[in-house]
Amino acid sequence: MVYVEVILPLPLEGIFTYAASDALAEKVKFGVRVLVPLGKTKTYTGLVVRQHHNQPDFEVKEILAVLDGQPILLPTQYKLWQWMADYYMSPLGEIFKAALPSGLKAEDGFRPKTETCIELAPAFQSEQALHIALDMLRRAPKQQKVLEDYLYLCGVWNEECGMRNEERGERREVRVGSREERGEEREITREELMNESHCTAAVMKQLVDRGILQVYEREVGRLNHGGEPHPEHIKPLNVAQQDAYNQILFQMMRKNVVLLHGVTSSGKTEIYIHLIQKTIDEGRQVLYLLPEIALTVQMMERLRAVFGNRLGIYHSKYSDAERVEVWQKQLSKNPYDVILGARSAVFLPFQRLGLVIVDEEHETSFKQQDPMPRYHARSAAIMLAELSRSQQIPSSTYPKVLLGTATPSMESYYNAQHGKYGLVELKTRYQDIALPEVEVVDVKDLYRRKMMSGPFSPRLLGAVREALAAGKQAILFQNRRGFAPMVECKVCGWVPHCQNCDVSLTLHKNLNQLTCHYCGYTYTVPTECPCCGSTELRGKGYGTEKIEDYIRDVFPEARVARMDLDTTRTRNAYERLIGDFSSGRTNVLIGTQMISKGLDFDRVSVVGILDADSMLNYPDFRAYEQAFTMMSQVAGRAGRKGQRGLVLLQTKNKELPVIQQVVANDFSAFYQDMLEERRMFNYPPFCHLVYVYLRHRYEDVVDSGAVYMGGLLRRWFGKRVLGPDKPAVAKVKTLHIRKIVLKLENGIDQNKVRAFLRQAEKSVMEEKRYASLQVYYDVDPL
Repeated sequence: MVYVEVILPLPLEGIFTYAASDALAEKVKFGVRVLVPLGKTKTYTGLVVRQHHNQPDFEVKEILAVLDGQPILLPTQYKLWQWMADYYMSPLGEIFKAALPSGLKAEDGFRPKTETCIELAPAFQSEQALHIALDMLRRAPKQQKVLEDYLYLCGVWNEECGMRNEERGERREVRVGSREERGEEREITREELMNESHCTAAVMKQLVDRGILQVYEREVGRLNHGGEPHPEHIKPLNVAQQDAYNQILFQMMRKNVVLLHGVTSSGKTEIYIHLIQKTIDEGRQVLYLLPEIALTVQMMERLRAVFGNRLGIYHSKYSDAERVEVWQKQLSKNPYDVILGARSAVFLPFQRLGLVIVDEEHETSFKQQDPMPRYHARSAAIMLAELSRSQQIPSSTYPKVLLGTATPSMESYYNAQHGKYGLVELKTRYQDIALPEVEVVDVKDLYRRKMMSGPFSPRLLGAVREALAAGKQAILFQNRRGFAPMVECKVCGWVPHCQNCDVSLTLHKNLNQLTCHYCGYTYTVPTECPCCGSTELRGKGYGTEKIEDYIRDVFPEARVARMDLDTTRTRNAYERLIGDFSSGRTNVLIGTQMISKGLDFDRVSVVGILDADSMLNYPDFRAYEQAFTMMSQVAGRAGRKGQRGLVLLQTKNKELPVIQQVVANDFSAFYQDMLEERRMFNYPPFCHLVYVYLRHRYEDVVDSGAVYMGGLLRRWFGKRVLGPDKPAVAKVKTLHIRKIVLKLENGIDQNKVRAFLRQAEKSVMEEKRYASLQVYYDVDPL
């Protein structure tokens, strides 16, 4: 009897053992999907990861069917899954669930896209039979026209015969050529024929019922093939870019991971394109990761112009069927040479991976938050490259990893400074354009003097007015969506809160509703205060919606667009917004952090950062790092082509060193300041962090459970344990949350740490009172 180990897409630890009948034993192999029973009634699609003949000491069910002829999972992928499950303390089933498109996990499997085609029935494929068919239809002119149009589309007769004498409105006699004359018939779709003949589906059905035409289904791909590659479109590198390119190649001879630190608009993308072409010429594949789907829109156009149909796109805004087709193509004999995608692209199969590019490597969007697995795509990509190297026979020095950014993360820059990564710096902008001028506007003084217009200083409004008058564009950055972050009663101070979460509700004026940004619950906007009956309810603070309304009022001639989560819920929305702004159809773009991430616009002369303080005052040890990164990145959108740009940074704390470092674009000074602070308080990169979260419906249960688990952990980890404590948002989706922090020194045995954490979790769950408590982990949190 053959037994197989199967992973199921469920949040359960471990793998499941099933038996394979004699009929299925030959079809079962590593990486194929199987249909298996679980419990009394349920069935799931699982993945085979091991076969053996060792009979287990428990009753084993048989697999019901084998769904694949060839594996859909490669050994390197499974190694990556195992590493992620172990390192991020996530069940293997959660990795499976996150990695595969839904179409490969569904019981009925993936259904390829088809279209209905029309062909002549076998009885009417001769010249004589066609003459008879046309005679038969003389009294059915509509059907006759459909048949004639079909023959015309197939090229059955010479062009001079025509179909209709347009001047006299009469039908001319049709001469049907021989099969040799008309050559090979091309496939004609039903839709194409109906459009040509302007007929109804009923007329088409009558011809099929008569047995003259017949229909069949043809499988068609959903993917855009992108045309032929054009390597001649690759632009030559300038002196600084060529020097950086050569340094990268030299560093890759010594290091497996290289950090490219290049200022904004220095031309990093052109260097990437040259490296991609070199990798393809060597017969290898490239994985190009971006943090935001919005970025893939612009980057897709640039890469497709060079690599054509050798480029594949993969991210969550693509339909599930499209992602399945990309996955299947990667397993075929002719896979994509370049995959461009967001963090989920790291799970795709690669047969000959040679280079991984992680662009904007500092971005927090690379870290998955909810649901599990809470992995970081940068770390996963580095591990994918390492596993791919070890799996090759003979072992190879490829693939390599290139991390690119204008504002490196503290961890990556620390690793580069200490020799773990190679480091290449590109300090000049393309064509030696000066970095934008960053001007600090002290809004504290302006508010005191009552000179502010809403969230806008007179200087910012004047700069936007000048830019629009000169035919330029402006970007306004406010990292908060909605109309107002909260609604307040002017009389008694009542603020509406979510009934499921521990947060106030955000006002969305366009939808006329209050929304919780944690659970998605919506409420109608009240007309009066439920506490005091007052009708004086007002929104407090500024979201992107309110900024948009204000700009439309002040600049009625402006063509305004807003880019945030609310306006980019579909794939086409990204393309439309970015396309409109790039082409100049809109000239003011208002947005959240989405607009700070590497977008390239030619005509932007002014960038306004409306509220720097909201980023700096966030209660997190990474607040300054993320604020510096975000402000530097959004500033880099200005003056990328032509004249120098202007950035206006509004703040109430202009004396802060981090503000001055943004003004001077002094990353080195910022890095040194942050490094000293983190060394003093023992934060990454000087330690590893693990957050332990506990959730339960009842607050007293989660409180006592967290105290109990914290006590267990202190027995083993001592002062490395902080908490338990309430996180910033202590209730989400009706579940109360508590957090325990572990600060682990570098070099500690991670396997023992995970073992102790699992043991503590098991001890807590064995207590009857805590049986329904949820425990989960966030390793290397952001």
